[in-house]
Amino acid sequence: MPPPPPPLGRSRRRSDPTFDAALDDAELVTVRGQLSQGRWTRARSLLAATGDDWDRRGHRLVVLAQANGAAAWAGDWLLAEPESADAVTLIACAAVLGALRGKDSEGRAREACRRAADRSPADPTPWLGLLLLARSLGTEEEVGQLFDQVRLRHPEHHHAHHLMAARLAERRPDIGNDPLHEVYDFAAWAAEQAPADSPLAVLPVVAHAERYRALALAGQEPMDPAASAHWSGRRARQVMKAAFDWWLEWEHEGHPRRHIDLNYLAHAKLCEGRPAEAAALLNRIGPHATEAPWSYPDRDPHKAFRAARSAALGIA
Repeated sequence: MPPPPPPLGRSRRRSDPTFDAALDDAELVTVRGQLSQGRWTRARSLLAATGDDWDRRGHRLVVLAQANGAAAWAGDWLLAEPESADAVTLIACAAVLGALRGKDSEGRAREACRRAADRSPADPTPWLGLLLLARSLGTEEEVGQLFDQVRLRHPEHHHAHHLMAARLAERRPDIGNDPLHEVYDFAAWAAEQAPADSPLAVLPVVAHAERYRALALAGQEPMDPAASAHWSGRRARQVMKAAFDWWLEWEHEGHPRRHIDLNYLAHAKLCEGRPAEAAALLNRIGPHATEAPWSYPDRDPHKAFRAARSAALGIA
């Protein structure tokens, strides 16, 4: 059993949220800074040590790819070590992020991911890169095929399931808040398929937030999530209670993306009108806030998170 959450109510003052994609991976933060200065040897060591922990590998590669000049420095690494699959995959991830920002060619990014997949057939990360592209730029069929390729290599892939939930939630906003929408079926199926200790248990909450985002942007829900009935229905209450109860029993605090789930769950609890439960989650989150879902549907995540912390913990 993990230690109980900190006492509810007023807490010691926390630093402002960082909204750092590295979350609480301090080693990753250090290595990313070194990579931005052209020192790629620590990135090589970090990825070698990560091994086939696929969720952590994908998380670290996507964050490293955000470093200034990541593609160029990874290119230097590849020149020095032409057989390095890690260098090839880092180049691919950097190309994907560049294409999503409109600063690189989508075609070149796809080619880079394919090269990385050929170099490391068992690694889901090159397919995650392609899925990141398809999430924003691809067809429905392509998204589904790429998701299947990731799951083939790692059935519980955390990031891939979040991407799929976000894409599915955007289908048919015109039908409104349908409790039978396919994103809910997908999330429930994924949670049921996953082992009992998998953080995919929180995916139904993620799906609920993503559907709210899609509906609010389409004018089907209020732009203020606290004013939306989306969070107060019977199904929503059941989903959020099940996820919160699961979190209280969760023994695996080392998952690299766990703070993403905690942010979704804290956001949901506040929207549901349960600040005491949100307080326990916000204490555990500490400074590791994530832009999603606090930015949903179109809000300043810093202001939204500070307001949430003030409402639940009584601190600014």
